[in-house]
Amino acid sequence: MARVAVFVDAGYFFAGGATAISGAARPRTSLKLNETAAISELRDIAVAKSDGGDFLRIYWYDAPPPGGRPGVQHTALAFSDYLKLRLGVLNSAGQQKGVDSLIVTDLIELARHRAITDAVLLSGDEDVRIGVQIAQSFGVRVHLLGMAPMRRSQSDLLMQEADTTTEWQADVVGRFLDYTPEEKVEIPVPASPEHPRGDVSADLDALVVSVVAQLSSTDILALKTFWESHKGLPPDYDRPLLGKSKVAAARDLDPREKTRMRTKFVELVQLKISEL
Repeated sequence: MARVAVFVDAGYFFAGGATAISGAARPRTSLKLNETAAISELRDIAVAKSDGGDFLRIYWYDAPPPGGRPGVQHTALAFSDYLKLRLGVLNSAGQQKGVDSLIVTDLIELARHRAITDAVLLSGDEDVRIGVQIAQSFGVRVHLLGMAPMRRSQSDLLMQEADTTTEWQADVVGRFLDYTPEEKVEIPVPASPEHPRGDVSADLDALVVSVVAQLSSTDILALKTFWESHKGLPPDYDRPLLGKSKVAAARDLDPREKTRMRTKFVELVQLKISEL
């Protein structure tokens, strides 16, 4: 009986997915992932590529956010059925490290123990090619999955090594990934030298209201899930919120202002959760 597993390099997944649906790489803060839809699409192609084989699970490889705290997206994925979250490391330059070695290790171990007959690999890095070669030596068929335009985002040698190659077009990627350009919000700050920092409390409140109003139902449910096992504001919402306020106010916020914004954000989201 055939059995198939899926291996997803999240760095490639988001960079390639953003390019497919918008024509260029985009910051993750402007991308919205529907985890349920993504898992469904990955599972469907895995079963198809293995000729109706038994689906084992999805291995999702990513770097943790700065500070190591899990974000909403990582929490949602970690609690998803048939998905195992594997986190590498994030270096000082903001680059993810260790993901390729995790993919290679898992691919080889599953092949060596005859746990799978087929593997669907969503990656573009040539460094995982050795894992493909060794897995194939154990009889595993490796199916490389890419985002359009595939040949611009994946290693030629990796594509040549794979048993099959498949390219997801924008219409498929759009079923689970959405791009929303970030809006620039300006906050008027008094220019008087006597009040260089200015009291922008009301304007910061208005900014938080605007940010929360733009959250989708998927965002609200993801935050609800996050707060069931964690406290505070997740980094993948905290950093964009503070970043927008800093740009809008043209200065760093003081600790009191940051606390005010975070508290306001949580209060407004909790109100939306209570209305579900």
